[in-house]
Amino acid sequence: MSVTVPRSHVRAAAAGVAVTFGLNGVAVATWFARVPAARDALGLTPGALGLLLLSMSAGACLAMLTAGEVTHRLRPRRTVSVSSVTVALGLGLAGVGIGAYPSVALTAIGIFTLGYGSGLCDVAMNVEAAEVERALGKTVMPRFHAMWSLGTVAAAGLASLVAWAVLPVTAHLVAVALVVAVGTLFAARTYRFAGEDAHGRGSGVLAAWREPRTLLIGLLVLVLAFTEGTANDWVAVAFIDGYSLDPALGTVAFGVFVTTMTVGRIFGTLALDRWGRVPVIAVSMLLAASGVALAVFAGSPGVAFAGVAVWGVGTALGFPVGMSAAADDPARAAARVSVVAVIGYTAFLAGPPLVGLLGDQAGVLRALLVVPVLLIPALALVPMLKSAESSDS
Repeated sequence: MSVTVPRSHVRAAAAGVAVTFGLNGVAVATWFARVPAARDALGLTPGALGLLLLSMSAGACLAMLTAGEVTHRLRPRRTVSVSSVTVALGLGLAGVGIGAYPSVALTAIGIFTLGYGSGLCDVAMNVEAAEVERALGKTVMPRFHAMWSLGTVAAAGLASLVAWAVLPVTAHLVAVALVVAVGTLFAARTYRFAGEDAHGRGSGVLAAWREPRTLLIGLLVLVLAFTEGTANDWVAVAFIDGYSLDPALGTVAFGVFVTTMTVGRIFGTLALDRWGRVPVIAVSMLLAASGVALAVFAGSPGVAFAGVAVWGVGTALGFPVGMSAAADDPARAAARVSVVAVIGYTAFLAGPPLVGLLGDQAGVLRALLVVPVLLIPALALVPMLKSAESSDS
């Protein structure tokens, strides 16, 4: 960076980034928690539900293709502001499409818009977060992602209460959308970083697509995102169908996942500072694979919930560490984060229909086993997380 930012501004920017992560998590998790309600209201089979979920993934992937260039030109502050309004619009439309005027098409448009806004926000807030991390001089990226997870915990808890009280889905989603839009717009006003000295030059996105390390980090993040996204999209439905739970308890399974993932992100920075990225992420991936297997083969809901908890802990650090690795060089952060995000979000594009189609054949619970099948070979990619400037970080 070419300018020195006062310490008070760094702290304010850190708070603003944390709020942005948290509210983005609230928006996305509010939709995920109401997936069972959408399935029931629209009368969807697992395969059809998977195709509907594809709409959100398609929106996110489309956003990622241009997010690096947009963030470079608008800078994170304005990019996050625009994306927050887009997220709110999409969540509100989805609520109307599920409840007020049941329509698969309207719901698909809503979650496509939600995915687009969330994807755009994802790159911009991670670029700002990487700059804040450098200015603070300590590892904090997983804690920003922990705020995203805290947002999902809050959203899951609220959704459970709303489902238990049988309150209208439309009112729920529209109310959350308004809170997310207003809160994020205020949070973005604190942003101070990213791209001051690079503004006006090319974003470097095309060059980043030719970097082997960036591409391999993206491939690893793809598997890690699939591991997380499968739980977000399917764990509630899998428990409702596979263990004959009522919808409220199915939503609790989702809450267990996001809660343990949050705890892992809060305390995982201690492990990263002590042992480094590579060993910590390797162990995390093994934990995630074991947790999924336990959740599927448990035979009883209680043990299955324990498996989901292990799954959540194992998933905690993968995505944020991948973003930090992509942003190691501040001059290329926006471009590289954008490329890694595009590749990673392919998991959200392919994941829902893949699990849905497998669910049609073997049941949604057994379909979750595709996660460890992908995680184990992906361990070979973990060394790519070493810092480009040092042996590790």
